[in-house]
Amino acid sequence: MRYSPEALVAFTEAASLGSFSAAARKLRKSQSTVSIAIANFEADIGCPLFDRNGRHPTLNEAGRQVLSHVEAILDASAQLDALAVRLAQNVEALVSVVMSDSYSVTFQGAVMTRFAQHYPHTELRCGPAEDADVIEMIQQGLAHVGILATQPGYPADVAVARLPEQAEFGVYVASEHPLASLAQVQTQHLENARQLYIKTYAPSLHHGRGRAWSAPDYLTLLEFAVRGFGWAELPRALVKRFGNELVELQIAGYPRRVDMDVAWSSRRALGPAGQWLVGEMLGQ
Repeated sequence: MRYSPEALVAFTEAASLGSFSAAARKLRKSQSTVSIAIANFEADIGCPLFDRNGRHPTLNEAGRQVLSHVEAILDASAQLDALAVRLAQNVEALVSVVMSDSYSVTFQGAVMTRFAQHYPHTELRCGPAEDADVIEMIQQGLAHVGILATQPGYPADVAVARLPEQAEFGVYVASEHPLASLAQVQTQHLENARQLYIKTYAPSLHHGRGRAWSAPDYLTLLEFAVRGFGWAELPRALVKRFGNELVELQIAGYPRRVDMDVAWSSRRALGPAGQWLVGEMLGQ
């Protein structure tokens, strides 16, 4: 290939993060290495791809056109890597999955049973994580597959596909909580009570309003709610299984449905068991 794969990756990361230094940190390379790779790529293309006049480099018009082609090349490369793994049948010893509590009840049914039948010698490691934490664990190589609520956007090195299932959420409190006695709960009622909300370890858009407690997973929030510490938006399937003593509040807009995605690294090909697992969840 005429263009260096390392340069293509450096270019997409710099474009995504808006910084050569941030791209270097993520790729665990020196800033000079990334800058040189991008400069060489621009020389190969024949024109500048970034506007360097401001504090941070931004893609110019040529850069935006090139980016879509580079992303297609990297996607095709990832698909070729995945095919090579399948053809070699190098079944991995471990598949690590991190998933939202809003999907875990679904996953822990027929999917796990079929995985055990198809790959009896592959360890399946499962753990809870939400939103930004799922993405970060995939990027750092700490998990092969992640299941999370659909996000507004994803980094260039994370591949995603929409799951056929949706999660359904309601708002819950303990039976002795003052809100439980209200026939219809209004926004001001919630603002005057403690909110229990998801707060990931990785930076995210989640934030509490007014008095609030937080946790990185819904199962902990459920336990907080059961103990009467406040109100929480929780997956209804999780409450059905572990929180029967909770009371679902009658609030406009609830219950609400949330799309779910499965995610994996576009830079590291999944093994046969991981690919099978993703395909199974997608109904392929």
